Amino acid sequence: MKTHDLTFSSRPFNLAISTIFHNLDLVLAPYGEYWRQLKKLCVLELLSAKRVASFLPIREQEVARLIADICGKQGTATNVSRMIHSLTYRTISRSAFGKLYAVESSFVPVAMDILTVGSGFRVHDVFPSFKFLPLITGVRSRLQKLKRESDQIISSIIDEHITAAKAGEDDLVDVMLKLQENADLGFTLTTNSVKAILLDMFVAGSETSSTLLEWTMSELIREERVMKKAQAEVRAVFGKRGKVEETGIHELNYLKMVIKESMRVHPPLPLLVPRESLNQCEMEGFQIPEKTQVIVNAWAIGRDPKCWSEPERFYPESLDTQKKSQYDDQLYEI
Repeated sequence: MKTHDLTFSSRPFNLAISTIFHNLDLVLAPYGEYWRQLKKLCVLELLSAKRVASFLPIREQEVARLIADICGKQGTATNVSRMIHSLTYRTISRSAFGKLYAVESSFVPVAMDILTVGSGFRVHDVFPSFKFLPLITGVRSRLQKLKRESDQIISSIIDEHITAAKAGEDDLVDVMLKLQENADLGFTLTTNSVKAILLDMFVAGSETSSTLLEWTMSELIREERVMKKAQAEVRAVFGKRGKVEETGIHELNYLKMVIKESMRVHPPLPLLVPRESLNQCEMEGFQIPEKTQVIVNAWAIGRDPKCWSEPERFYPESLDTQKKSQYDDQLYEI
């Protein structure tokens, strides 16, 4: 895949994405000039190091709120999974939209429905030439309903940003509205493009982050030795500071190995987003036709006995003994 990166750079047709996102989002848009310009915009403007750093107060406030909620439930059964999901929803909502907008009661159910219908294997996507399939299965009407609901929510947020003057740091909606007015942008950033990008960030970003946190907490509870070692490191680094601060996270080397090990054993996306070949190519002696769908099994790669000495074991220290190239942030044996 690395050798033939350009050949497999596009995405296959997906009815849900085409209907709800108009093929204008970043994750599943087909490869082309629009996608290249959109990726550039996201890297340089929306998700730059400076922009992410500007949202630090939001992350700190939401984490402090989570800790306070957990402390307030001492002695009672607590659904930590639900609280972790709430943390990611609230953080992304405040970063992207500027405030919560009753996100958990209105937007989250719609976003989860979009994730459900847009992922997995759907017969109408496998046989796209059979136009009657979405009609007889009821999928098309469901997609149109989700499109109306999501469009109504995001349109109201955008309209409020347009009409209301705002002081302080810009959220992501503010940034994109200003970019719309930039004649030197290199491509047309339509309102539908803005809606698609915001949906991308909320739907994809919240679910992957919360899933990773949930699995990491589960493994720490199951592996007492690992939890004690991680706790000792946190106390050694932040003990005198009084609280955990994001600026000191880079000193937590063992905790970073715990997170990476959790990503190896429990990848948030076991099957990566499908790719589609733009033209015919040869791979490992096989001729791959144009428009072939390729799905990378990240779960199997992370448990490959050829790469990992004990692939089924949750053992963060193994990342300290393996070659660095095997768990590099960019490669990670994928």
